[in-house]
Amino acid sequence: MQHAVGAPLPPPHGPGTGPVGWSQQAQHPGHPGPPVPPPAGPPGPPPSSRPVPPPPAGRPATPPQAPPAQQAQGRGWSGPAPHQAPAPVSRESTGHIQLPPGGPVPLPAPPAEPGTGTATLAVLLIGPAGAGKTTVAKLWASRRRVPTAHVSLDDVREWVCSGFADPQAGWNDQSEAQYRLARRTCGFAARNFLANGISCILDDAVFPDRPVVGLGGWKRHVGPGLLPVVLLPGLEVVLERNAARSGNRRLSDEEVARIHGRMAGWYGSGLPIIDNSTYDVETTARVLDDILARSIASPPAW
Repeated sequence: MQHAVGAPLPPPHGPGTGPVGWSQQAQHPGHPGPPVPPPAGPPGPPPSSRPVPPPPAGRPATPPQAPPAQQAQGRGWSGPAPHQAPAPVSRESTGHIQLPPGGPVPLPAPPAEPGTGTATLAVLLIGPAGAGKTTVAKLWASRRRVPTAHVSLDDVREWVCSGFADPQAGWNDQSEAQYRLARRTCGFAARNFLANGISCILDDAVFPDRPVVGLGGWKRHVGPGLLPVVLLPGLEVVLERNAARSGNRRLSDEEVARIHGRMAGWYGSGLPIIDNSTYDVETTARVLDDILARSIASPPAW
């Protein structure tokens, strides 16, 4: 049984009120309560046929009261109490928080301490498959002293379950459309995180020979404050890491070599490049933070 909005709650369980919960004869204000059994003896005439004694002299007659059942019937099924207006919504009690909309991300202010410190920033970690982008980005985000989110393009791209266009099965308009949609979705996420005081690091295999689709697209989706960094270990390291992958994220050696060769075009682009061939994840994340601190102080031209 449900209460109407604003109706008082049933009283707590106590001695003599029956089992746990509340009965249909809950003791609400105004409830007639359980019927009192009539005294033993021969039955008399029904109440409607009993004669009504005349009122005492000088006192006006009082109209007969309707039976309790008819009184409750006039108040509807929730008769114990009249409807009350709901209390005004309180943000403190309901948790309704207004979130500012995400806009283009501007350049962050230079940190006042070594590393990125408490700066709120958007980072794009670029690299071929097997470079360690996702692992490094996740570790860097988790070790910061300020709120930081990690958004992986491949994770967002694989949100598509039915009709997923796998590039390994052949690059076509549908696979390119799903990549562009994933990049735009990641861009929206980064802008919303930044607008609410949470830094964001994204990872993607952006090719230098397709700036309109890759780096230029990220700049449009996120904003001019996006800080790109390239993670580019040697080919042997990339091949070894790719061999440990499974599913549609594992590529053929020929495809890995082709992608790695195209990524070499980032040399001479002006973007900071980390060769993590001999670095472990901890060292790579620390080097990444140092490079980002320098990028904040002197943003790369891209």
